[in-house]
Amino acid sequence: MAEADVIIVGAGLAGLAAAAELGDRGKRVLLLDQEPEASLGGQAFWSLGGLFLVDTPEQRRMGIRDSRDLALLDWMGSAQFNRPEDSWPRRWAEAYVDFAAGEMRPWLHGMGMRWFPVVGWAERGGGFATGHGNSVPRFHITWGTGPGVLEPFIRRVRAHAEAGLITLAFRHRVDRIETQNAAACGVSGAVLATDRAP
Repeated sequence: MAEADVIIVGAGLAGLAAAAELGDRGKRVLLLDQEPEASLGGQAFWSLGGLFLVDTPEQRRMGIRDSRDLALLDWMGSAQFNRPEDSWPRRWAEAYVDFAAGEMRPWLHGMGMRWFPVVGWAERGGGFATGHGNSVPRFHITWGTGPGVLEPFIRRVRAHAEAGLITLAFRHRVDRIETQNAAACGVSGAVLATDRAP
């Protein structure tokens, strides 16, 4: 595909999620990855599949009282944003906590994702929202672990590929973002040797 509305570099979880959403909107996507097709999903495949979710039915079933405000306090206590250059990271953190406390779980649940009924306590803090870590358990382990997290996104991307909206190009390494008039207009790199390792 020489022309695309969007070029995504990397077919890990973030690249798959972005491609699936763009495909849903009818955009033509070129999804490039330097790894072979067997590595679709990247490191997420090997992960435990834990997701940071806030104020969920799983938490409430365990008697865990959580909220968007508490989660944001925990995040800010850990991040200690206090420099002028922290403005964008702070905004990203606020947006992510809003997502994790709002539409994230229904969105993922609607794609078929489910979670173990026991919520874990990753990055456990001292029990206070102003310090480092989480003051309550928020680590939701997905049924199927990493592959279970990837499955709905891979399914959606493959459906868009079959419809001609997404082109998957494995063993394509991106070395440079091309610009024209100070705007990104494409990428360049190398096509690597085929690798059929499982």
